[in-house]
Amino acid sequence: MEGSLAMHQSILPEGWEPPIGYANGILAAKGRVLALAGQVGWTAQQVFESEDLIPQFEQALRNILAILAEAGGKPEHIIRITAFCIDKPQYLASRRELGRIWRELMGKHYPAMSMIFVADLLDHPAKIELEATAVIPD
Repeated sequence: MEGSLAMHQSILPEGWEPPIGYANGILAAKGRVLALAGQVGWTAQQVFESEDLIPQFEQALRNILAILAEAGGKPEHIIRITAFCIDKPQYLASRRELGRIWRELMGKHYPAMSMIFVADLLDHPAKIELEATAVIPD
């Protein structure tokens, strides 16, 4: 087991190399579970201000954090994020900037994460969609 992440614990089997930018598993502490629907990179008024991946990622993550805050949660309460992206080459080329945005909004908290590349997303011109699960302490 790896060190504590806020109220949750990152799980890393003995002898495994630590993952970079995510956790293999998170053991959630007791609390209220918040399931967050997929969020795309549009504003609260459902307007896309950009068709580019980087600003859409930032807005989608801000949307996740706004919903989390409304429920009384903080970034470190997120235990899982699944990302759906329609442009693998653009994602790979943008990883450094996406990492900067992540650290700005999430700090050094890395939940269990999956990245799935898909053909399209429902809300055009969405490039990325993030869904999350959080456990907010009682």
